Parts: sequence; C-alpha cells; structure tokens
Amino acid sequence: MPVKIEVSRNLVKSLIVPRLSASRKGDNGTVLVVGGNRIYHGAPILASLAALRSGTDLVYTAVPRSESQSVRAFSPNFIVLPTSDDKLTLGAANRLTAMLPKKPHSAAIGMGMTIARPEALKSLIKRLTGLETKLLLDASALIPEILNDITGTNTIITPHPGEYKRIFGEEAGKDEGEQILNLQRMAERYRITIVLKGHVNVVCDRDKIALIKRATPAMTVGGTGDILSGLAAGFLSKSKPFEASLLGVYFNGVAASLAYRKLGLHVVATDIIDELPNALKDFDIIT
Repeated sequence: MPVKIEVSRNLVKSLIVPRLSASRKGDNGTVLVVGGNRIYHGAPILASLAALRSGTDLVYTAVPRSESQSVRAFSPNFIVLPTSDDKLTLGAANRLTAMLPKKPHSAAIGMGMTIARPEALKSLIKRLTGLETKLLLDASALIPEILNDITGTNTIITPHPGEYKRIFGEEAGKDEGEQILNLQRMAERYRITIVLKGHVNVVCDRDKIALIKRATPAMTVGGTGDILSGLAAGFLSKSKPFEASLLGVYFNGVAASLAYRKLGLHVVATDIIDELPNALKDFDIIT
C-alpha cells in the first residue's frame, strides 16, 4: 500500500522550489499548453494563465489557428503557437513540436481539445517525451490508446470519474477505500501519477497517496479543472509529478476559497485565477 500523506501548510511550503535571486528568464520553468477548439476556446487560456501564476517564466499556448488571434488578444502574456488544423492531426502534432521556440520543461495537453485520430496524440506524446518534457494529460487526451506511450514516463493524468472510466475501462470506485485501491493499482501498472478529481481529490502515484477535500462547492463552475492542469503543469516544470499534482490541487482550492469569501456561490473561473497570487505569495521563497 502507498504511504498516506497528510497535507498541511508546512508540507506544502516544504515542496515549493525556491527561486534563485540570480535566476534568468526560463530558469523557473517553461510550459507548453496544448488545447482548445471552436467551442472550448477558454480552456487553454485558463490553463495558460494558471501556469504563469504558478511562477513559471514562459508559457507557450498552442491552439488552432482559427482561435489564435482571439487568444493573443486576451493577454499579451501568452506566446501563442497556432496549429494548422482545428483538430489535433498527425501533421499538426508534428509541426507543433518543430515550431517550439525552446524545449518546454513540462506540457499540459487536452483541455478543450479535439483529436482527429489517436495517432496524432500518440505522436505528440512521443515527440515531447523524446525532448524529456514532462507531461500532464487532461480531458480529451485521456484515451486508452495512449496508455502504452505514457507507461513509465512519470506522466500526470487528471481525470474526473467519467474520464477515469474512459481511459482505464473501469470505474474508479464507489467510495474512498475503493478509489485508493484502484488508483494505486493503475499508478503501479503504468508508473504514472493520477489525480482523480471530485468532492475529495485523490492524488496517487506508486508510493504515495494524498486526499484533498474540495475547498468549496463554488468550484463546480466550468474551468476549474483547466486551472488545475495549468497550475500542476507549472509546478511540474520544476518538481516531481506527485509533488506538482499535490501543489496544483492545494493552491487551486486555496484560491477558490478566497474567491468564494468575496463572491459566494457566484465565482467564475477567472475569479480563481485572480486570487492565485494571494494564495501563493506567502509561500514565495528566494535564495
């Protein structure tokens, strides 16, 4: 059985990677976000903002060309990489890795994305792991065809129960005990880190497990999962998968709680983004 980790403020602070006072642009992480389609244009925006707010230096946001101008217009902080097709095709995946300005330390893939064929996603995964980029897969990227490609890569996946069933072909479990057993078995089999999203978020790898209760029911609003993906990918650029996952879930919840105190059950995802600096600033460490 994995070791159960008790999540506390002191533990979280111990997991934050300090920033060197002499560090330069790029030293504190470069993240690639790949997602979006004609309907879900906001998902990669939220993930990219969250990655930046995590303390990452650079974020490349890869979206379909049809959405690239609106994403650029949303924020001057984005480095937008337009992909050639509205869906992730094999050609688009291959051209994307060729146009990267520099190797990303981590990548979050799948938020709001449409995949033409599994081979396209498989190619993107293989190319990025070949660059030694650490991966986080969410939403549309959680399909069973990619399991062999992510086995042993220390990839993070962030499914809700329906996505868990889609990728693994079985239920996550009816209660906490079943979920712990099932997640640990899958984490061991594929040597990955799993974040099962829900009323209680379960973070599990082969050796450790942590349970983090959802901070507020206001988090049922659309986009909070995209924020989690961006946050965890940002931390993943500097940390190990389990630790990055735990930090992502924790700070997503803290920011949501701060937004809830101000706005009650009328929070939208961008309100949580706005509170991330307040959630994180007391944990800043400079050496």
